[in-house]
Amino acid sequence: MQTIWMADDDTRLTGMVGEYLQEAGFTFQAHPSGDAVLHALLETQTAPPDALILDVMMPGIDGLQTCQRLRHALPALPILMLTAKGDPLDRIIGLELGADDYLAKPFEPRELLARIKALLRRASVQTHGSDEYTQTALRFGSLTIDPNTRTVRLNDALCELTAYQFDLLHALAQRAGRVLTRDQIMEAVRGRELEAFDRSIDVHIGRIRQAIETDVKNPQRILTVRGVGYVLAKEQS
Repeated sequence: MQTIWMADDDTRLTGMVGEYLQEAGFTFQAHPSGDAVLHALLETQTAPPDALILDVMMPGIDGLQTCQRLRHALPALPILMLTAKGDPLDRIIGLELGADDYLAKPFEPRELLARIKALLRRASVQTHGSDEYTQTALRFGSLTIDPNTRTVRLNDALCELTAYQFDLLHALAQRAGRVLTRDQIMEAVRGRELEAFDRSIDVHIGRIRQAIETDVKNPQRILTVRGVGYVLAKEQS
């Protein structure tokens, strides 16, 4: 049985989420703060959960700081951030610090469950690979994207990407040379369209560029087509 942790000082909300996730077949554990999560995972070295839900606004160490510290210590841990509705800045910062996904409050429990299941699917494939079929690694000059091991290498050096960032890069690679709008990218990766003014794709593209581009300010691999979207260059060195 998979375990989900949630860090939020709203006991009413954690109680509701816990009941819903337990009915869906998960083990659930609530923590009142980011400090409590960091203490459990980094100091007492408790076994990490299969996924973590982090509220941005918490007493002590907030969700953003918690996410940043956990991403360095546990890079494979799927993290979903809960943000205030209508506050895109928290979403952007959270994604920049390594969160895999976000959900604005108030939210429907069914959507939260769907997001968690999607994170867990990606994490499972990243860890164990897919037994259904073997896919060919995609090579663009010195850049290699291997969907079987879910790894990205540049000049044989491993690039650090979250599960979601790998999916995004792989979606671009499968359509190399073709300009994709942000909605098309979101549909390919998450199966849904972007919300109005959602900049999450841009944030993730920025982090992927940091991992695979020689000069982030002058990208040669993932190109921006202004007013349209992004394209992965077919011809790369």
